[in-house]
Amino acid sequence: MAGDEGRPKPVPRPTPDTAPYWDGAAAGELRVPRCRPCGEAFLYPRPHCPVCSSDDIEWFTASGRATLHSYLIAHIPAPGFEDEVPYAVAVVELEEGPRLMSGIVEVPNDPEHLVLDMELEVVFDRHGDVAVPKFRPRGGAR
Repeated sequence: MAGDEGRPKPVPRPTPDTAPYWDGAAAGELRVPRCRPCGEAFLYPRPHCPVCSSDDIEWFTASGRATLHSYLIAHIPAPGFEDEVPYAVAVVELEEGPRLMSGIVEVPNDPEHLVLDMELEVVFDRHGDVAVPKFRPRGGAR
């Protein structure tokens, strides 16, 4: 859109519930909450388990390995992303079970290269003090 060029990318704002996730990302780790009683790992971060409702939650460092579950290719830029279209918005499934929305990097943003169930690994995109987890094909670009 006219006038949007050069607008900075939006940066996540950690909350008390999400701070361990963002602190982990800043340290280069993908940290995920897990329920101690039932063992369920889950995302988005929240104070109660979505399976058993327990508030006995711990954080652990996930492997960073995932598979591509679903995606869409955006051709209309969101504010701050004017120079990146097209870009992929993906749902990835972590090896530990939870799914999260993320970006796919180091691969062309077209259906020929974004193959469902492809193996991915986490990388971190730094924006000042905040790092955003994104995913690339496991083993690097293809």
